[in-house]
Amino acid sequence: MARDAFKQLEASLLFCPQCRVATPVRKRLLLVLPQGNKFDYLCSQCGSICGDKIEPERPEDRRLM
Repeated sequence: MARDAFKQLEASLLFCPQCRVATPVRKRLLLVLPQGNKFDYLCSQCGSICGDKIEPERPEDRRLM
């Protein structure tokens, strides 16, 4: 098995504090930071924030503006 197999996990179901049950979530880009991109996970039922994550920036993601 490759070493990088589990480097980036994606949440598909998280506990929502508003709905008080585990619900499917949507991933939304919140901030672009020097150390990577910060994402929020939003409840697909009520839209409240269920979690967040910072993905380290990959060199191929850099683009010149």
